[in-house]
Order: sequence, then structure tokens, then C-alpha cells
Amino acid sequence: MDLSVIIVSHNSADYLEACLVSLDRHLAAFDAEVCVVDNASEDDSRGIAARRAPRLRLIANERNLGFAAAVNLGLAATIGRYVLWLNPDSVLLDDGVRALLEYLDARPDVGIVGPRILDPGGALQRSARAFPSYDWAIGHRHSLLTRLFPANPYSKRYLRTDLDPAKVQDIDWVSGACLLHRRDVADRIGGLDERFFMYCEDVDFCLRARQAGWAVQYHPALTVQHHVAGSTRQRPARMLYERHRSLWRYYKKHFPRGILIDPVAWSAIWGRCALVLIEDLLARPFRRRARV
Repeated sequence: MDLSVIIVSHNSADYLEACLVSLDRHLAAFDAEVCVVDNASEDDSRGIAARRAPRLRLIANERNLGFAAAVNLGLAATIGRYVLWLNPDSVLLDDGVRALLEYLDARPDVGIVGPRILDPGGALQRSARAFPSYDWAIGHRHSLLTRLFPANPYSKRYLRTDLDPAKVQDIDWVSGACLLHRRDVADRIGGLDERFFMYCEDVDFCLRARQAGWAVQYHPALTVQHHVAGSTRQRPARMLYERHRSLWRYYKKHFPRGILIDPVAWSAIWGRCALVLIEDLLARPFRRRARV
């Protein structure tokens, strides 16, 4: 089989149907399989997937195992030579998957590719980035420095704002919202690290693939539309906590450790979490008024 598509859903009913329809439209000519791994949804996500059986395989978890563990279940249940992770709040906009598979067939040195990803308004999402470094703290996309001075060198380096969205190019990591990889990559490096419940598992996966000798590339042959946080905005505080817990785990796994730098890194990560949470709480009344 050419391709396995793995979709991890959690209360994603508002988006999942459109995602699956886009797969029907753009993968009809492929020898492909689709596997939805549902993490204990309380809406109709499972029903939407189940109604497509037997063309679609549904794995229904009794509790939310997180993204990495769910993808690993999908990997174990599928057989395609290539694997596409696709968020349920994403849709394929064209037939570019064929071009990506042909490209990977011709380039055995490339293990992972990420497509062009747009938001619902058509703006480019910065889904191909540099690996986090110490200056990530001031250069990430939500930082005050990025918001006030987006052209600063720290933000440009991490967000790769110099990347030409029309060209194929090497990159450190690509977003798990839509990520295509050889099954051999997962087999060799041991799948996703399930210690990452949500966030950073894609960064870690790309880093380990590169360490194993594969290239990671951005490739614009496929265009995908992605509703950022469409699947996670129901519990923003929990997701904020999980994001920063994953950042701390990534730091512990991949950064040089020391008795002096560890407390600084811990304070920077969890201090940012507290500040963003306070900012969100203060902004909620204004967002409610705007909706009214």
C-alpha cells in the first residue's frame, strides 16, 4: 500500500467531516488507507468516522492518550510505505500528495516532508522552523519581541521567515498538523516519543530522524488549510499547560544540562506559561464583548 493517513481526533466533530471529504476528493486514485484514532471524544467525532467504515478504520481510545501515543497506535494498525499525519482541523486543497510521494520515491535520503500550510484566510502558516535554542524564549511566534518587531533576528531565525514558500528546501522540523514520512523512519527511530502528550512530538520526531541520517524538507507541491488550534481550543488552559510541559521535557531531553542553566530554563518556560495564562484571562471579557 502506498499511503496511510493517520488522523488523531479529540472532540473534532466540527472539522472532521470536511477533513475526510478532502481525502476522498484528493486521494481517490491512490492505494491508500485512512485511520482515525479517537482520544475519548465526547462529541460525534467517533460517529463521523464510524459511518465511513469499512473504508476507514477507527481506533476508539477510552481515555485521551495524547497525540504521540495515538499516532503510534495508528502506525501499528496501518501498512502504507508512507505515512501522513493530518490534523482533523485540516483539509487538503489539491492533489499534491502524488507529487510528494513521487519526490520521496526519487529521493531516498529525504525522510520527512512538510507541505505549504495556509490558515482559513489564505495566509501562510510558519509550519517549517528551526530547532528551538536558548533564544527561542524571545523569538517564538507569540513573544512580545515577535509581535512588536517581527523582523528581529531571533524571531527570523526560529520562525524561518526567510524561507521561500515556493521552493523545496531543507528545514529542521515541520509541523505535525500535516507531516509526511517514510514508514522506515518511524520503524528505525522507534515511532513518536509518548512522553510528549501534546506539542513538541513533531520537533522531537524530526530531530531524531535527522540524527538517523534523513533529511527533513519543506515541499510546496501540496497545499493544506489548517485551522490553528481548532481541535484544542475547548480547553485552552490545559493545552497551555501541556505545551509548556512538553517544552520542558524537550529541553531536558535535547539540551545540555547544568545546575546553573536548568533553573533558568525552568523559570523561563513556566514563567512564560503563567504570563500567557494571565494575559488570556484578562482578555476574555473583551473577547466576550466583541462576540456580543
